[in-house]
Amino acid sequence: MAVPPGLPVVIVGGLHADARRAAVARLLADVPGSVVLHHDLATAAAGTVVRTIRDASGILDAGEAPLVNDCACCALREDLVPELERLRDTGGTRLAVVELWDSVEPKAMAEVVTAGGLTVTGVITAVDPALVLPYLGNGDDLADGGLAAAATDQRTVADTFARQLEYAPVLAVADSPEADDEDRELLAQLHPTARQVRIGQDLAPEVPEAAEASGDGLTVPTPRRRALSPLAQAALAGFDVEAAAAAQHPACALLPAEADAHGVSTLVWSMRRPFHPERLYAALEDLTCAAARSRGRFWLADKPDTLFHWDAAGGALCVESTGPWLASLPDAAWDMVPPVRRAAAALDWHPEHGDRCQHLVFTSPGLDRDGLERLLESCLLTDAEYAAGPDAWQRLPHAFDTLLEV
Repeated sequence: MAVPPGLPVVIVGGLHADARRAAVARLLADVPGSVVLHHDLATAAAGTVVRTIRDASGILDAGEAPLVNDCACCALREDLVPELERLRDTGGTRLAVVELWDSVEPKAMAEVVTAGGLTVTGVITAVDPALVLPYLGNGDDLADGGLAAAATDQRTVADTFARQLEYAPVLAVADSPEADDEDRELLAQLHPTARQVRIGQDLAPEVPEAAEASGDGLTVPTPRRRALSPLAQAALAGFDVEAAAAAQHPACALLPAEADAHGVSTLVWSMRRPFHPERLYAALEDLTCAAARSRGRFWLADKPDTLFHWDAAGGALCVESTGPWLASLPDAAWDMVPPVRRAAAALDWHPEHGDRCQHLVFTSPGLDRDGLERLLESCLLTDAEYAAGPDAWQRLPHAFDTLLEV
């Protein structure tokens, strides 16, 4: 596999710093002419972000970028594309590796680079399998560990790690002696569509170039070359920013499927009946703590037009409105909806409710599937409540209004 023309950009991120650094070092070693661009946000307290550019031999250049609106991540956004353009215009760089600082999420940076007219050929999150469950269970604020990207950053370790993990189509997996089968199975179930590449996986063997004919009619092989390693191949395989964003949208997300192996389970719970808002609200704590990770979309009886996003990790739950169900839109508005969203709705369209549904996915070691299903079902409208119809549903207590800051 050859390196594409221009300046390919691969983004490597992850809170597992040792695994991330190992993945970056492997790319530098595997792709001659590659350099790493890194912005260290840990220096933000001093009012600047420190930028370094290095290759396999060491640091080539260093500089500083001032904070923007007291925000280190904003400084990164402002500085990233100009530095990549400079690398491109200077020439000689075969691959630009953007190594993100610990808590920076790859989605935003991939979109910044693409919007700047550069080509992102890969997004990789580096992971230590032994640390997946501890990080998913860590509900501490990033700020408590010095990992906040801005003064207003209210993210937690768990929700940040979950987004880093689930956005990237490639996971660079460290060879961790502490990881067991349960750890590896949890990683596989959390992101089953990801391509997993071991960071320490050996380079591919040398292969000959295409043979050439000499002037006397004899075939002369060209010098042998070493094929790119699996990690380098993944870094250059190509990346679609729009498709990656769609895969994270709750209306058409590529969520995990049912699974049960090595003590880890994934429960996919789907229903065509709305939740009773008051009963669901009362069960939120138990549902949030039932699994290491849960996500999906849901339907409240008193708010029939609104698609709600469920996102839980580290014992904390984020519930937010993500706009209307397609079934609530007039036909004329459908042309404004992305095709991938319309296609996802069409695959599971109900003649009465359209795309309205409950679709929640819970993944965890030791998951109590039966108890979880009973709890979820107890939060649905009863037969009598359901039969009362939509007008009656909207008179139910608006229990989520405070949570949603309506």
